[in-house]
Amino acid sequence: MKATKETETTTIDIPNKIRVTGAEAIMLSLIQEGVDTLFGYPGGAIMPAYDALMNYTDKLRHILTRHEQGAIHAAQGYARVTGKVGVCMATSGPGATNLITGIADAMIDSTPLVCITGQVAAGLLGTDAFQETDVIGISMPVTKWNYLITKPEEIPAILAQAFYIAKTGRPGPVVVDIAKNAQFGMLDFEYHKCKRMRSYAPEPRISLDNLKAATSLINSAKKPYILAGQGIILGGAEQEFLQFVEKSGIPVGWTILGACALPKDHPQNIGMLGMHGNYSANIKTNECDLLIGVGMRFDDRVTGDLSRYAKQAKIIHLEIDKAEINKVVTADVPLHGDVKDTLPLLTKMIEKRDHSAWIRAFREADKIEYETVIQHDLHPVKPGLTMGEVIHLINEGTKGDAIVVTDVGQHQMFASRYAFHKNPRSFVTSGGLGTMGFGLPAAHGAKIGCPDKQVILFVGDGGFQMTIQELGTINQTQAAVKIVLLNNKYLGMVRQWQQLFFDKRYSETYLLNPDFIKVAEGFGIKGKKVLERPQLAQAIQEMLDHNGPYLLEVSIEKEDNVFPMVPTGASVSEVILEQKK
Repeated sequence: MKATKETETTTIDIPNKIRVTGAEAIMLSLIQEGVDTLFGYPGGAIMPAYDALMNYTDKLRHILTRHEQGAIHAAQGYARVTGKVGVCMATSGPGATNLITGIADAMIDSTPLVCITGQVAAGLLGTDAFQETDVIGISMPVTKWNYLITKPEEIPAILAQAFYIAKTGRPGPVVVDIAKNAQFGMLDFEYHKCKRMRSYAPEPRISLDNLKAATSLINSAKKPYILAGQGIILGGAEQEFLQFVEKSGIPVGWTILGACALPKDHPQNIGMLGMHGNYSANIKTNECDLLIGVGMRFDDRVTGDLSRYAKQAKIIHLEIDKAEINKVVTADVPLHGDVKDTLPLLTKMIEKRDHSAWIRAFREADKIEYETVIQHDLHPVKPGLTMGEVIHLINEGTKGDAIVVTDVGQHQMFASRYAFHKNPRSFVTSGGLGTMGFGLPAAHGAKIGCPDKQVILFVGDGGFQMTIQELGTINQTQAAVKIVLLNNKYLGMVRQWQQLFFDKRYSETYLLNPDFIKVAEGFGIKGKKVLERPQLAQAIQEMLDHNGPYLLEVSIEKEDNVFPMVPTGASVSEVILEQKK
């Protein structure tokens, strides 16, 4: 996509034009954008850039991962906890294609990334040269923008556009594919940070009429309900959201990626929405008279059966991406704009309300969930260990100050439900794509991004083995990631579905696992395995106190299932609270 001529930029002060190679221009451009860390894996087509990197190691830290998928997931973890654009770099062909899963994950979860890939020389394009792949064609469906650079003089302007597009509006991943000849070629380098593109309007105009209509609905509602999404976090609007919530008095449920939008212990925080969300948070959706979606996209895991979703309610949708408005649920009042801008305007216009009686109805439903599910998860009487009790004990050790990262599966849902966090950007998981293998490299990236914060990874034995080689990266950096491996020797979430809906026919979900503690020791990482409850509390404390990376493996009951559950195709009112006998 050629867009250079349509771009208006603001010049950054640079003493003089300097004559450099395209490879050096890449590094200088990253520095101009404030990049301090990049994750990657070298290879033939990106080798000039890696050679140039050696001249800038005082300004750019490179983390050598053990696989390109590890690089992009680490960049995602870094971006999610810092709010910066994550950067990764790989070579052509298999190097670039190994990034695609992470790019797709970042696209659906709105994570700002700039992915730089090497490409064969321009003269070889289309000849099926060694390690040539059409990266632009492959990545187009899962990127916010991509571009193939074939000339060295294109590099500064295109990278400036890449960062601008990645971080503005609804964030997302950008791929810049750079031909090898462009890396070797020479140019007069000067950098102009991109501030505006004529064909791209990331800051929508806010409709005053719609603000007035939304205000009227909020002021007259008897049972309003807010659904908080990740857009609040991406927009840095946590404080604005808090002010809106407290003035409106409205109860708040949150999506899995919106977990940090409101402190978990806030009196108006009702809990998690979705398939394994809280009982009250789901069933009250079909009882409210006004539903206010804030920076969320009405994902199918949140709505369940759309034909029976909130049909009794008026809907207000605050969203920066126009494509998401009316895509799944039709909004009576759409508020197209950045929530950091729309929320203060709405807060100023609404009346201060007290919805304590409506909130008490949620709390009554919470008692049902506690008695049926939560007390058994957190304080089990059966001999086998549960994921919930492990997370509960870790909460006591971290006091909610840790960054929690998860992989994908049952442990992800348990962590989403029970991990306590009180700070913004302190919960990182793969939401929309549900990528197993995300957790370990993402936790490493999070620790690199926030070295002074405790980073706890919850991971299952299936997902752990998908990117287990990244233990080598963690060992090389000595990043003090605390890995909690919840091992039930199964692909637990698939096995749960097989148990509930496929007559316990456990087809290809049993895992014959290695000795994980020995594997970790082979990578130079200390670890301990816990088999019984009396060992657990002390082992957790040893992990938290350890100065460096640590693997705590906990043997979990095979049929430790995650409830509540809204089955596929069911209404959010049809919540299963326990396994049928």
